[in-house]
Parts: sequence; structure tokens; C-alpha cells
Amino acid sequence: MGISGFFGRNNLSKIELKVELAPEIFATAKTPVSVSVTNKRRFLPIFLLRINIQNRELFFPFIEAGKSASKHVDMTFEQRGRYTLGLISLNSAFPFNFFVRYKWYNEESSFVVFPRLQQCKLFSFYEKERHSKGEYSSDTAGFDSDIISIREYVPGDPIKYINWKATARTGELKTKELSSLTFQPVIIDFSTVDIENTEEKISCVTYAIVQLIKKNIPIGLRLGSIFFSPSASCSHKTNLLTELALYGAHES
Repeated sequence: MGISGFFGRNNLSKIELKVELAPEIFATAKTPVSVSVTNKRRFLPIFLLRINIQNRELFFPFIEAGKSASKHVDMTFEQRGRYTLGLISLNSAFPFNFFVRYKWYNEESSFVVFPRLQQCKLFSFYEKERHSKGEYSSDTAGFDSDIISIREYVPGDPIKYINWKATARTGELKTKELSSLTFQPVIIDFSTVDIENTEEKISCVTYAIVQLIKKNIPIGLRLGSIFFSPSASCSHKTNLLTELALYGAHES
């Protein structure tokens, strides 16, 4: 029993646990979660390790000393809002399967689950509104329209935009710099969206934001007393979806 206790206790010692979530998590959608275990011991392996996280169990049969192992599990969060993973349990029946020993990690860092994506007519409405306002070309650099200059090639430039005549003439790779197509911004006023159910309205607006920004169309949002100026950046999208995810949280 003494040997069993010694190896059993040591089997759960000097373990480093790392949990990585997807950068974007939407309610009701499966999201992959990565769980990495590092054996910080110099000599002894980890045997028969089970990890329970949000009622999902992962099994690591063997991790060498000084090595790491990773596994993925799909999770689903049913509602929008702020979450923590809470208690994560590690357990093992090693060495003789007489006793199951446990160790707990409290994952207190929080993350935000964005609203459920619900396809609706709102996206089509804003698409039509944008087309009615029209699009115009600007002199900002891009890869969409007319040539505005020839410049030196920069690694990562699409091959199809290399100007071969200028390249042959100078002996150096040259890239065509084109005017980008600039889209009229779209402003979504949450209060005027004609959907009675609040959760459906939030999900519909979320879907419209994701789809429009995917098309590089600047989006602005008016949500009560808060106003976000139009932008099409990823950080802007995150800010909009976070605000929608936490909508009403301060009132509850």
C-alpha cells in the first residue's frame, strides 16, 4: 500500500495544464478546445491520466518525463455571455487501480461566447441598401481595380499582380499597385431592427455583422446609448460581437 500511495501521489504531481479556446466562440455551435498536459518531472512518466473539463473527459494513457501531450475536445455553449471553465479535475487510478486519486485546477480566466448566428433577411436588406448607395473607387492601395502605380515587389504580393514588363525592364520584381474598391459603410441601429424577440434580434444582427465584415464592408452599430463608428477590421468585429454577447447582462 505504501508503494501504491507513493506512485499514486507522484503520478499527479508536477503537471502543467494549458487550455486554449478558439478565438471566436458562438452560442450553440461546436467549438474546439485544446487541452495540453506537460510532465514537469525529470524522470517519472505520467500514467493513465483522465481530465474532466466542462463534463468532457480526456484520457492520456502515457506522457514521458519532460514531454507534453495535447488533445482536442468539442464543446458547445448554449447561451451568449461571459463564461469561466471553473474547476478542472485530474484523476488517475495508477498504479494498481485500487484507488482513484484526484487533483483540481480552478480556471478562473473568463471568455466571451458570442451570440448564436441566425441567418435572416437582415443581411440581404443591408446588402441591397449598400448597392443602392453604390460603391466607389479610391486611391488607397489594394488589389481590386485600376493600376495607380508600379512598386518594388514585397514578399507576399500575389504572383498575378507582378508587372512582368517592368520586371524585365529593370531586372527586379515589380508589383502593380491597384486602387481598392471602397464600400459604403452600413450602420445598424439595433432599436430599429423589426424583430420582436430580443434573442432572435441579437442573433440576426450578429449574423449580418459577420457576413458583411467578411465582405470587407465597414459596419457601424448603435446599441442603446453606445455607438460604434463603421469599420471592417477584425478587432472591430470582436468589439461589436462582445457588446452584443453581453447585452442586458448589467440589467440582470
